[in-house]
Amino acid sequence: MLVGLTGGIGSGKSAAADHFGLLGIDVVDADLASRAVVEPGMPALQEISAHFGPQLLLEDGSLDRAKLRGIVFAAEAERKWLQSLLHPLIGEYLQGQIAASTSAYCLLVNPLLLESGQGNWCNEIVVVDVPEELQITRTMARDDNSRSQVEAIVAAQLRREDRLAKATRTISNDQNLEHLHHQVVALHEAFLAA
Repeated sequence: MLVGLTGGIGSGKSAAADHFGLLGIDVVDADLASRAVVEPGMPALQEISAHFGPQLLLEDGSLDRAKLRGIVFAAEAERKWLQSLLHPLIGEYLQGQIAASTSAYCLLVNPLLLESGQGNWCNEIVVVDVPEELQITRTMARDDNSRSQVEAIVAAQLRREDRLAKATRTISNDQNLEHLHHQVVALHEAFLAA
C-alpha cells in the first residue's frame, strides 16, 4: 500500500513523516528527490543554469536553491518551466524509491502530491492541515523569510480547501507535537489493519 502525505508549507509534514519513520515505515520524500535530480553533474542542473544563468550556481557548483526559489515564486511562468523540467525526473526517482520499499506500507511525502498528479499513485492521501495564519508564522520563524515571501509560496500551492477535499485522512497540526504524534500512531494502526 502507498500512502501519500501532503500539506502546505509549514504544516508539519516533516514532523509527521519523521514519526511514521520512527514507527518503521519507509518514507520516500519528494523534497529529497528534488535535491537529488539537481545535484552537480546532473542534466537538470545544467538546464537550469542555461535557462536562468550561471548566477544560480554556488561556488561549489551546486544550485543556489534560495535564489531559485525567489525567482520562481515571483514569476509563475518561470515556476511552470521549472516544474515541467523537474516533475518527470522527480517522478522517476520516486518510483524507484517506492519500488524498493520493504515496510508494511510506504509513505510518499510531497508538498505537491496533488498538484503533481502523484496522488493518483496512492491508496490513501493524508493531509497535514493547519490554519493558514499559523502556517505563515511557523514558516517565517523556521526559514527566516519575510511574510510576503511566505504568502507568495502559500498562494502558489493548492488552496487549503482543495487539498482537504482530496484527502482520505487528515492530521490536524494546530496543537503540540504530542498531539501530532498521537494522530500519526492512530493512522499507522489503521493502515496496518487495512
